[in-house]
Amino acid sequence: MLDVERLTIDLPTASGLRRVVEDVSFKIAAAASLGLVGESGSGKTMTALAIMGLLPERAAVEGTIRFEGQNLVALAEDARRRLRGDRIAMVFQEPMTALNPLHHVGSQVAEPLLVHGRANRRDAKARALELIESVRLAAPRRAARAYPHELSGGERQRAMIAMAIACSPKLLIADEPTTALDVTVQANILDLLGALRLESEMALMLVSHDLAVVARTCATVAVMYGGMLMEVAPVGVIAHKPAHPYTRALLAARPRQGAKRGERLPALPLAAPPTPSDEPGCVFAPRCAFAIERCRAHRPPMKTLSDGHVARCVRLDEPGFPP
Repeated sequence: MLDVERLTIDLPTASGLRRVVEDVSFKIAAAASLGLVGESGSGKTMTALAIMGLLPERAAVEGTIRFEGQNLVALAEDARRRLRGDRIAMVFQEPMTALNPLHHVGSQVAEPLLVHGRANRRDAKARALELIESVRLAAPRRAARAYPHELSGGERQRAMIAMAIACSPKLLIADEPTTALDVTVQANILDLLGALRLESEMALMLVSHDLAVVARTCATVAVMYGGMLMEVAPVGVIAHKPAHPYTRALLAARPRQGAKRGERLPALPLAAPPTPSDEPGCVFAPRCAFAIERCRAHRPPMKTLSDGHVARCVRLDEPGFPP
């Protein structure tokens, strides 16, 4: 249903174009789920915004983004607008800034139905209440009449999800939907997204910096670093047999059950680059414990390891690697 191939994004800056995403390829089948994970600044949100057609003005995009056979990169803005919020929808990271503070929540949930001609005003109002109930907001009539600031963070996020699914999209992109929520609310939101995906048979692309969040909700995981994909594999493979050193480092940095109080988690040296490096080698090489001279010589291509499992590392051909 969604086929992203060799996506590259350059954003305008005062000193010219700056590359933020390079050579990103992945697929999401109808009703499937994919988690896009990586540190802040790895290019996850820019990839999601490119799919939605919401990149900053004058951004340069190369590659293809095919959705139900249409190349979204070549699509005119009017056609994009008809898709956005209808066939493709997005739950943004911070609902307090995404929701309009001047309008009731119910009217904002009803808005996509009106904009895309799915219902008249009376039916849209009734449908909005049903949607608010479907995302398990307590006291749905009160929530529909409330302004965003009158709801808690978790309630606002549920309202955003209700608005996103109003037109029964075929693809829902959720960008860090559990940021700043406590653990219990976070789990509820993730369970809600999973349940809605199954009930509506829609595809889900979940963007997160947290591998545990992605593993809880998605069948496939795509790991990004420095604007590039490092590894894509089924969640079970990522959890138990990751191939790329960066994926292994992310897993090692997770809190472990039974760890001693005050025990330090393994951390990568240096800081993650905000954009793909201009240097010819692997973007992860400066922080990689397994880097050798060959890693710095040229940009490694994606290598197929098994069905549905690819990784970007020049050492994967070596017997016994990773150790």
